[in-house]
Amino acid sequence: MVMDIDELRRLLVLAEYERITDAAEALQMSQPTLSRLLARVEHELGARLFERDASGARPNPYGDVVLAAARDITRRYDQLRADLATLLDPETGTVRLAFMDSMATSLVPRILSDFRREAPHVRVALQQKPGHQMIPDLASGLTELAIIAPRPAGPYGWLPLQRQRLVLVVPAGHRLAARRQARLDELADEDFVTVPAGFGFRSLLDDLLAADGASVRVAFESPDMAAIEGLVGAGLGVAILPERFAGASGTVGVDLAAAHAERIVGLTWRTDRALPPTAARLLEFLSRAGPFDE
Repeated sequence: MVMDIDELRRLLVLAEYERITDAAEALQMSQPTLSRLLARVEHELGARLFERDASGARPNPYGDVVLAAARDITRRYDQLRADLATLLDPETGTVRLAFMDSMATSLVPRILSDFRREAPHVRVALQQKPGHQMIPDLASGLTELAIIAPRPAGPYGWLPLQRQRLVLVVPAGHRLAARRQARLDELADEDFVTVPAGFGFRSLLDDLLAADGASVRVAFESPDMAAIEGLVGAGLGVAILPERFAGASGTVGVDLAAAHAERIVGLTWRTDRALPPTAARLLEFLSRAGPFDE
C-alpha cells in the first residue's frame, strides 16, 4: 500500500504532539487507528520511525529523514494546488491559445484586445505556428484552444470566426491585373507561389483547384503569406491568398471565377475532455463576439 498525502500529514501531526493519544485527538481519529497507520507506514518503509515509551512517541533518526521528506512533499503539493487554482481561476487564470501565422497581425490582436476589456486579469499564453502543428498540441493538452483553418477532423469543436475571400494575387502590369475576374484554368502556365505541402491552406488550395479541374506549376513555397505576396510583387509568380494580403507590395487582387473561393478561420478545441474554466470563458466570449469581419 502506497502512502498518500493525508498519511504524511498525520505523521507530521504525531511528530508535533509526540503522543499518540494527543495526536489522535487533534486528528479526530481513534488512537488504535493512528497506531495502525504508523505501523503500516513503518512496515512499508522497512524502518522503525518513532520510539514509543510511556512518555510518548518521538521520531528517531530514520523518522527525522521521513518527516523532512513529508514536510517537503506536503509543501510542494499545497503549492501545486495553489498554483493550479490560480491558473484555473476564470478571473485571473491562464488560457493557452495557438494561432496561425497569417492571423498574427489581424484577427488575433482584435480578439485579444476585445477579450482584455472583458477579462483584464486573465493571462493568454500565445503560440504562433502552422495549423498542422497545432493538432498534436491540442491532443496532448499543450494548448487548449486554437485559431485554425480549415476545420480539423476528429473530436474537435468548431466555432467559425472569420470568412476570408480568396483572390488571385498578381504583379502590377500582369496580363490578368486589369481583369475583373480570372479562371483557375488560366493559371496553368504561370509560376505559382504558395505554402508548402502539409499546410492547411495548401490543402484548401489543392481542393479548390481539383474541384475546378485546374492545375498549377509551383515555383516557390513559403510558410509566410506576407512573404508570398512579396515574392509575387517582385515578379516571381502569382498566388492565391486571402484578399487582405493583396496590395502590400504593389500587387493586384483579382476575383476568382470559382465556387467556394474562400477560407473559413475558426476556433477549435478537443471535445473529448472538459475545457479549463479560463479556456471555457474565452470560448464563451468568442461565441458572443464573433464572427469577425476581415
